[in-house]
Amino acid sequence: MIMPKKHNRFWQPGLSIQGKWHHRSYTIKRELGSGAIGSVYLCSVNGKDVALKISDNTSSMMMEVNVLKSLSKVQGHSLGPSLLDVDDWIAPDGNAYSFYAMEYIHGEKLPIFIKKNGSVWLGVFMLQLLDDLEHLHQAGWVFGDLKTENLLVELQPPRIRWVDVGGTTKIGRAIKEYTEFYDRGFWNLGTRRAEPSYDLFAFVMIFISIYHPRKFDKGKYPKATILKKIDDIKALTLYRHCLKKAILGKYQTSAEMKQDVRTILYNERRKDKRVNSESSMLPFIVELISIGLVSGGFYISSLFIPF
Repeated sequence: MIMPKKHNRFWQPGLSIQGKWHHRSYTIKRELGSGAIGSVYLCSVNGKDVALKISDNTSSMMMEVNVLKSLSKVQGHSLGPSLLDVDDWIAPDGNAYSFYAMEYIHGEKLPIFIKKNGSVWLGVFMLQLLDDLEHLHQAGWVFGDLKTENLLVELQPPRIRWVDVGGTTKIGRAIKEYTEFYDRGFWNLGTRRAEPSYDLFAFVMIFISIYHPRKFDKGKYPKATILKKIDDIKALTLYRHCLKKAILGKYQTSAEMKQDVRTILYNERRKDKRVNSESSMLPFIVELISIGLVSGGFYISSLFIPF
């Protein structure tokens, strides 16, 4: 439930939201976004920035809090923003709202980062996202409402992060929150049952949407529409086969898809090394440039060595 517009007059920069139970005071800076459950605001508390989600739908908010707590128990992985506080707030009109404060993730939207830094980062982010999805699925959850708007790229070093886990659903249940463009049910390519393949369909649509920011209609033949879009995007040529497999539901786990992407990148890296070796008679300045590129990509290439 999105909070009624009649209450929007409260949500203004400078408003102080004080928790009923913990008495922490959060000052709104600006709105970050809104969805089916509530709205998220950038707030400051004790001089630090946090993201605060607030809603009059207490039961749904408590479900999201439980999801964040569950994700925090996945050892060695930060699958979502860190949960900082949970409380209630009584608005000036006397209505009660539930809210929770979480880590504010600084970063850029994925399409913006790719536009600025190039498609060479696509494979890196695919591996990062698939690795996180693998851990999420192993913990018994699917993301559900996986979409470009719910992702940010931290910049130092570049790392893809989830910023809203509100649609996360227990495996086996019906997806509770989705966005049509990323939903395989909308495209007549599967059910809305929470399972890894549901997330992997949305995963592909995220990387398609980088090059189609205004999205596109599904047309008379939805499957053919998506497959053609994959074929038409030059930057995705390297990953075309595995992206189509995910769209068609051929992967049972994210680990399977991750291994395919890893192998693709490993083979491409070996090919690049052979080209560099065969070009050893080129002018010295070209060799220096190649060495610089290789050394700069050493860390990234180490991610692609298959197990």
